[in-house]
Amino acid sequence: MVRVATLLLLRHGRTTANADGGLAGRQPVELDETGRSQATAVGERLRAVPLAAVVTSSLIRCRQTLELALPQASPVVEEGLIECGYGSWEGQPLKKLAKEPLWSVVQQHPSAVVFPEGEAMAQMAARAVAAVRAWDARVTAEHGPEAVWLACSHGDVIKAIVADALGVHLDLFQRIVVDPASVTAIRYTPLRPFLVRLNDIGGDLGGLVSPPRKRRRRASRPTDSDAAVGGGTGASR
Repeated sequence: MVRVATLLLLRHGRTTANADGGLAGRQPVELDETGRSQATAVGERLRAVPLAAVVTSSLIRCRQTLELALPQASPVVEEGLIECGYGSWEGQPLKKLAKEPLWSVVQQHPSAVVFPEGEAMAQMAARAVAAVRAWDARVTAEHGPEAVWLACSHGDVIKAIVADALGVHLDLFQRIVVDPASVTAIRYTPLRPFLVRLNDIGGDLGGLVSPPRKRRRRASRPTDSDAAVGGGTGASR
C-alpha cells in the first residue's frame, strides 16, 4: 500500500481583533485570554500525535498559539503561510468594511479580489498551497510516509488550502468554516488529496497516526489514493 504523510492545519487561537470584530491582517495582534485557553486545550489533544515537523506563519498570534500548544516544539517559519495581505483594509472594523463595494466581491467572487495596497486572494491561495505541498513532500522524504506534521496559519489561508484539496474553485471557499484553534487534516496522495478532518475543535486526534505497516501478498489491492467504496472504517488507517 502506498502510504502518505498527514498534514494538520492549525488555526491560531482567538485574538483581540477577533473579539473586537476587526480585521487584523498582518498586524501584530496577539491572542486574548480565550485564545490562550484555546491554544492550551488544542495542545492537550495534540499530545496524542508525534509530529515530525512544525511550521508556522511568522505572525505573533500563530507563534503564541504554538508556544502554548506545543511548548517543546521548535517551529520553522514559513512565509507562504502568512495571512493574506489585506492592505488598507487591515485594522478596520468588519462592519465598516461590509459597506465597501469590494466586500460583495470578496463574498461572491474572491478569485477576482485584489485588496487596495495589498495582495490578491488568488495569489494568497497559490503561495499557501505551494508551501504546504512542498513541505509535505519534504516531510515524507525525510521522515517517511507515516509522518504527521503540523502547519499553523490563518483562517482564509487554511480555507484556501482546503478548497484546493477538495478540488473546488476559490470562489467557493467562503462556504468553508475554520474556527480559531481548530484542526484540519489533509493527506496528499499520488492521485488526489483527501480531506480527513475539517474544523475539528474537540475530537480525538490519535486516530490520525498510522498503524504499523503490514506486509500483504495480494498483487492487487487499494492504495491510499483510492477512496473507500461504501465509506470505509474511518480516519485511522
